[in-house]
Amino acid sequence: MSDTISFKQLRDIPLSVLDLAPITEGSNAAESYKNSLDLAQQVEKWGFTRYWLAEHHAMPSVASSATSVLIGHIAGGTSKIRVGSGGIMLPNHAPLVIAEQFGTLESLYPGRIDLGLGRAPGADQRTARALRRDLRIGGEDFPELLEELREYLRPQTSESASAIRAIPGEGLNIPIWLLGSSDFSARLAGMLGLPFAFAGHFSPNFTLPALQTYRHCFRPSEVLDQPYAMVGVNVMAADTDELANRLATSHYQAFLNLVRGDLKPIQPPVDNMDELWSEFEKLSVQAQLRSSIIGSPATVKSKLQELLDATGADELMITTQMYHHADRVRSFEIVADVWES
Repeated sequence: MSDTISFKQLRDIPLSVLDLAPITEGSNAAESYKNSLDLAQQVEKWGFTRYWLAEHHAMPSVASSATSVLIGHIAGGTSKIRVGSGGIMLPNHAPLVIAEQFGTLESLYPGRIDLGLGRAPGADQRTARALRRDLRIGGEDFPELLEELREYLRPQTSESASAIRAIPGEGLNIPIWLLGSSDFSARLAGMLGLPFAFAGHFSPNFTLPALQTYRHCFRPSEVLDQPYAMVGVNVMAADTDELANRLATSHYQAFLNLVRGDLKPIQPPVDNMDELWSEFEKLSVQAQLRSSIIGSPATVKSKLQELLDATGADELMITTQMYHHADRVRSFEIVADVWES
């Protein structure tokens, strides 16, 4: 894909939102949920297509661990934007439970629910053990778990009348997406003819190879006639480049704390990151976040178009981590403005 030039313009593709329901220093999960709903209502008004929530566990900065419950909260407080998971980590759950949960969501909010699936634990090994109880179930079993889940969602037939049934769930048209940060899910999504979402916001080195793999492996299905790829990207926008770079230090601190294994809520921005990290830590964090788009409206517009040119993405999913909720809302408002222009 690296040799392919997209002739799409930013205004020609859908934009969506990935939210981790961030918990900031001095706040709590309840406040996070209020902020997420407010953001969802704003981006719905601005024309964004989807609002996805990600499953993570045992992280003091992330409040979206009970992802299906939070999807219902967001869908209930909005009217037309699609709401879904970005994603549900399927090896953590019995496929029947996910079929029933998303069958319930789709029954409550018909035509608005997406089921994005990942195969990572979304947690450390001890937490993964507590979630799964049996660590023999893992990423290598993902294709089998996926097929089991899809079977529960298919309409009942005379041949399947004696099978285990997901009620609600069976026969409902719930779009399934595969999510990935490498080429495993890219290949599987292509072979099954499913839409694919790549985690470019934290795995930038693999973005182009994964998209190339997905498109090369793609086989038409009852779901898609041709590949459909969405790319995740960190965007920290503000009215000036200087302000955007300062606000982005909260995001850098979050990844620095991951590198250190020192998990804590989202920290306030700082004037100088060099006072916080070593040279090695700086290189590690910047390598993982090198695709982040940080800056003024003009900078953000230029960089988003560059990303679209490089990837040929069919859709971009924006994620933004900032300390102050008002700054995060403003960042998405700037993205909406440059998208419309």
